[in-house]
Amino acid sequence: QVQLVESGGGLVQPGGSLRLSCAASGFTFSTYAMSWYRRAPGKERELVAGITSVGGSTNYADSMKGRFTISRDNAKNTVYLQMNSLKPEDTAVYYCKASSAFRNYWGQGTQVTVSS
Repeated sequence: QVQLVESGGGLVQPGGSLRLSCAASGFTFSTYAMSWYRRAPGKERELVAGITSVGGSTNYADSMKGRFTISRDNAKNTVYLQMNSLKPEDTAVYYCKASSAFRNYWGQGTQVTVSS
C-alpha cells in the first residue's frame, strides 16, 4: 500500500538546522510532484516547499526562501527538506505530500520544535 513516512524532526535551538526526510513506497515516486507542508499550533496547514517530479523546478513559501531547501532522490524514493536558521515560529508538524493529476497522498507528519 501507499506509504509516506517522514523522519528527522525533533527539538532544535533557534538558529539551528534539521533535515527532514520522507520515504515513499507503494506508488511510482518519480512521476509525482512532492511537497512539504506544515501545521503550527492553532493555525491552518500551509505549503512550505514543492518540487516537480524530476526535480527540475522548486517553489517555496516566502517566509522559507533562503532558509529551506527541498530536494529529492528518485533512486531512493525520498524527498528531503533541509531547514536552516530555524526560528521558533517554524515550530509545527511537517507533512510530505505526493501529488499527481489524479490523486494525492499524505504522510503522518513529523514534529519540529524550535526552542531554547
